[in-house]
Amino acid sequence: MSFVRAASRVSRVGLRVPAYRASPVAWTAQRAFSQSAIRCSEHAEETFEEFTARYEKEFDKVNDVFELQRNLNNCFAYDLVPSPTVITAALRAARRVNDFPSAVRVFEGIKFKVENKTQYEEYLQELEPIREELGIPLKEAMYPEEK
Repeated sequence: MSFVRAASRVSRVGLRVPAYRASPVAWTAQRAFSQSAIRCSEHAEETFEEFTARYEKEFDKVNDVFELQRNLNNCFAYDLVPSPTVITAALRAARRVNDFPSAVRVFEGIKFKVENKTQYEEYLQELEPIREELGIPLKEAMYPEEK
């Protein structure tokens, strides 16, 4: 027990508050920083048209697989289904960087994001020309489910 008391005395003696933390100037700077962080986080919500335009530009600038996959993750992270023009830009970017798996996975992402099978069929019908042009099959066609 005496060892524990001695260790606690040493640790209490060894703990000294640095001068910069004890000063009121540092406290004021810390408070000002947290206020500015709150102020910076407030921004206007983006409309669907602005979202579409932003991601079309993002996919047009893609130069490697990492950028493509990062943009796809960010695009599909929102609580909406990307428009067919965004999907077209993403598929063209996948072709440009020669990333076949990501192109196929785009359609899996659409299937996951839509509310029902009818919407998925509408997306497939709308994107059929680009799929045929770029030679992108669906996962369902490559691996039909056994019943």
